[in-house]
Amino acid sequence: MKGIIFNLLEQVVTDAHGADAWDDLLERAGLDGAYTSLGNYPDDQLFALVGAASAALDLPADDVVRWFGRSAIPLLAGQFPDFFSGHDSTKPFVLTLNDVIHTEVRKIYPDAVVPVFDFSTTDNGRLALAYHSPRQLCQLAEGFIEGAAEHYGETVTFEQPACMHRGDDHCLIVCAFARSA
Repeated sequence: MKGIIFNLLEQVVTDAHGADAWDDLLERAGLDGAYTSLGNYPDDQLFALVGAASAALDLPADDVVRWFGRSAIPLLAGQFPDFFSGHDSTKPFVLTLNDVIHTEVRKIYPDAVVPVFDFSTTDNGRLALAYHSPRQLCQLAEGFIEGAAEHYGETVTFEQPACMHRGDDHCLIVCAFARSA
């Protein structure tokens, strides 16, 4: 996994809970925490940090991962404003994941392994994302989408009729967006 993910995690944890909380997570996970944005690190290190946060907060790991994604979006919007500025709502932004955002990620980080999304619209107009990734971080995708919805002044609800964590070969994330009140 690219170091930028660990850098984002450190920043959201530090912003929300202070530097001591990040140091505590590293200690609980048995990691030294020396991450450079261009470096490659074993996925297990992210999962160890999530596990440590889950135990420390007495929250399910899925909730921790979703919180991370949601909390990282304001940082990403600050670092990469061009990805966000061309849209006025979440759905068109999300539809740029494969062709714009992940293409640009690969330019910056040529060896990055990014998820692939297949998009469709349901009969009732909802956005359906088929998520394909060996990392099985569908909750991170949901968190990023929640953060993007907040960025655009919207709310989002999810249904997940298929999930790799339940034995399916991909995750199907169905999103319904609404303007925030």
